[in-house]
Amino acid sequence: MTNSNISRRGFLRGGIAATATSTLLAGCLGMSGSNNGSNGGSEDPYSVSIKPMGEVTVDGVPETWLANNGSWADMGIALGQKPPEGVWLTDRYHTQYYDAIPEVSVDKSGMTQLYSDGISKEVFYQIEADVHVMDPNFILNRFKGMNQNDVNQIDQNIAPFFGNTIFSRGYKWHDYRYYTLYEAFEKLSKVFKQEQRYKEFKTLHEEFQKTIESSLPPESERPNVGIFWAGGNEPTEFSPYVMDEGTSFKQWRDLGVNDALAESDIGNLHSSRTHVDLETILKVDPDVLLFRGHEGQTESEFNETLVSFLKEHPVASKLTAVKNDMVFRGGPLYQGPITNLVVTERAAKQVYPDAFGDVTLFDPEAVAGIVNGN
Repeated sequence: MTNSNISRRGFLRGGIAATATSTLLAGCLGMSGSNNGSNGGSEDPYSVSIKPMGEVTVDGVPETWLANNGSWADMGIALGQKPPEGVWLTDRYHTQYYDAIPEVSVDKSGMTQLYSDGISKEVFYQIEADVHVMDPNFILNRFKGMNQNDVNQIDQNIAPFFGNTIFSRGYKWHDYRYYTLYEAFEKLSKVFKQEQRYKEFKTLHEEFQKTIESSLPPESERPNVGIFWAGGNEPTEFSPYVMDEGTSFKQWRDLGVNDALAESDIGNLHSSRTHVDLETILKVDPDVLLFRGHEGQTESEFNETLVSFLKEHPVASKLTAVKNDMVFRGGPLYQGPITNLVVTERAAKQVYPDAFGDVTLFDPEAVAGIVNGN
């Protein structure tokens, strides 16, 4: 769907501007720990706007919610909320990153996976969340099983949608405003009435970025990186990513690396669903190879499987990154404010070991303090 104006009581069609106001019928927030928001638990209606939904009026702070992916789920955790009742793919919500933060954890054992060879509206009716933190256009344009009318009914009969597809900017159907990670985070903080937590994270993140920027090597000394999706531990076919302004590449943009694929004719997974072989990668020969699809592995597991395979492969073993031990996990598709801190610090130590090898870039205790309302 290309119309960017979506209302609580149904999507307006044919390019007509949305004028209806969304209403989120929810209870008051029930969470453990201190309420560190500005007006948490307020019964008075309030409105929050986000594209493509437009203005959404909220009757109370949501108690239960669904998240499209780990980006939005992590934002909720950062805002001191209970985990979402469900996410699109539970195995791509990488909660092991919370191991780096004391007294912060998420148990996914009871979390519903919304996707199962498509998507059914029935799962929304079964969960009956107070808000659906996801972009309905992602549902309509990427997966089978639901149509415009289904989304309208969910919006009207259960709860509204509130979200934007921010992880990639490669989808042609996304012809409305994008948000940066922290712009989206601020929007969600208003839904949950946790603006103060957002402000504290923003301050911490700004200091984090200043620390990184002060130690980055000159641009002429920064590596060219190639980011690919690699399925399995012995892949011979790969899906390439051209870095864009989406949140999934935030750590690499912040580290100032050069995109080895940007000037190539390889293509981009998000826009063309391209696949390439090792011979094609060798023609580009990036200084650093970053493989997605392996965040569920530890560093040692990754090295003992995929990296070992590449070292023994007749073509892959010729790659500069393989010869120089510069092959790493490429980070998650979805990252929020907490996970971004963790994966950015990891990435900095990987690509700039001389500058960041022994440096602590953020204080995990400070992160835990914000999350837990201390």
